[in-house]
Amino acid sequence: MKLPLHFWTVGLLAFLPSPIAHAQTVPTALTASALQVGEKAPDFKAQDATGQEVALGNLLKKGPVVLYFYRGQWCPYCNKQLSQLQDSLQLLTRKGAQVVVVSPETQVNIDKTVSKTKASFPIVHDQDFAIMRAYRTAFVVDDATAQKYQGFGIDLKQANGASQNVLPVPATYVIGRDGRIKYVYFNPDYRQRASVKAVAQAL
Repeated sequence: MKLPLHFWTVGLLAFLPSPIAHAQTVPTALTASALQVGEKAPDFKAQDATGQEVALGNLLKKGPVVLYFYRGQWCPYCNKQLSQLQDSLQLLTRKGAQVVVVSPETQVNIDKTVSKTKASFPIVHDQDFAIMRAYRTAFVVDDATAQKYQGFGIDLKQANGASQNVLPVPATYVIGRDGRIKYVYFNPDYRQRASVKAVAQAL
């Protein structure tokens, strides 16, 4: 379902928080609208914090892939989700799944996320929002809302090393070994996240 721009503006105002990537099949518009179950998952390549290449095609040779998107180390909901993911990671890995987490934030901030959440799974900096665009999770935060974030000490451009104020809907995709999407969790209310149990059931 494609949501109008004013929805994101109002939604972000209502729910402000408390205090090297390459993708193929990239949509040009930064409009968040979930990919659907059964669609071919866009291919991507990126580097994790250790400099290792993370390529969807290679991962799928080993098993299904669970792809998470999160906003940044400044987001308490993201930190809670990733901490819970780390705590329950075996629910996914024992089914042969590999977890990849995508964020617009810079590597320095990803390091902070890892420190806060103890994440052992690869987290990649989505430079130029390439993967977010491909999976249609990226949207532009309007100037008024970005200024409200700054009031909480959150400078999105600085946090992401970008010239635009862009965030992802914190979506979750399960991609089968055939390269097709098996499960989608896509909720504009960023306080709501897919449970690890629900993701495991989709594998």
